[in-house]
Amino acid sequence: MAKITMRQAITDALREEMIRDDNVFIMGEEVGVWGGTYAVTRGFIDEFGEKRVRDTPIAEMVIGGAAAGAAMNGLRPVAEFMTINFAFLALDAIINHAAKVHYMFGGHIKCPVVFRAPGGGGRQLGATHSHTPDAIFAHFPGLKVVSPGTPYDAKGLLKSAIRSDDPVLFIEHATLYQLRGEVPEGEEIIVPIGVSDVKREGSDVTIVAYAQGLSVAMDAANQLSNEGIEAEVVDLRSLRPLDMGPVLESFRKTYKAVVVEEGYRSYGIGSEIAARIQEEGFDYLDAPIKRVAQLEVPLPYSKDLEQAALINAPRVIEAVKEIV
Repeated sequence: MAKITMRQAITDALREEMIRDDNVFIMGEEVGVWGGTYAVTRGFIDEFGEKRVRDTPIAEMVIGGAAAGAAMNGLRPVAEFMTINFAFLALDAIINHAAKVHYMFGGHIKCPVVFRAPGGGGRQLGATHSHTPDAIFAHFPGLKVVSPGTPYDAKGLLKSAIRSDDPVLFIEHATLYQLRGEVPEGEEIIVPIGVSDVKREGSDVTIVAYAQGLSVAMDAANQLSNEGIEAEVVDLRSLRPLDMGPVLESFRKTYKAVVVEEGYRSYGIGSEIAARIQEEGFDYLDAPIKRVAQLEVPLPYSKDLEQAALINAPRVIEAVKEIV
């Protein structure tokens, strides 16, 4: 069992799938000669050649449209947006084309495309480069949305995404590339899309999180344990399809829940989780469902102000203590 970074896990998944299937190719801004903004595809152009590692113009709608079209014609493109903030420019290709074509043509046309995009704040990239718009994309049926919080899940979910016949948005939190975790060497790792996972057992409160929120939740849970409060942490991993099974099973044990997300509190992922817990687990509700989210301001460039606006363990601990 090796401890590797999330960046390496994503790189390994891409390389293994490109070796396995000649129809898999990579496209995006600076993915070739430069090796990707976060160095995920470094060396790929030398290994696989320019035909399968294609640098594109700075034109996200072109990237999204060309990738969707290639997928409809039998290839399996992995299109990288330099940041999810730029994916807004490709919304028509992602939402109106890739996510709809299977349904609009009665299942006769498939669109097996993966859109990779770093997202989230915490890197002092300013308000227009630090969005966490996961809820926007997860709103639309036809598009699978995945956002892993560990290297193991990143590798297994990306391999599942590439093999999926449906379009997948694969969101990589920009602060997690250096996160290390155990990933078996020499073993095929496939993590199914749409399956939540209990990352920590507990009996006093359920904390639901994903992506960067998982690290925050685990930190908070470990600190709470020192005070005699045992939190169970459920990692969503996938936002669409959304697997509420482990969340509800945990809630029926703890009777209390805190939802952690880096997106905004209003109209967010946490709102959906809280509503579903209330609808499907009302008889077990012993306290209000708490939500911990980013403060509703454009993220500042100032490091101190940015960190003040983002989620953190103390805010999760405070929420837990309010209901336990």
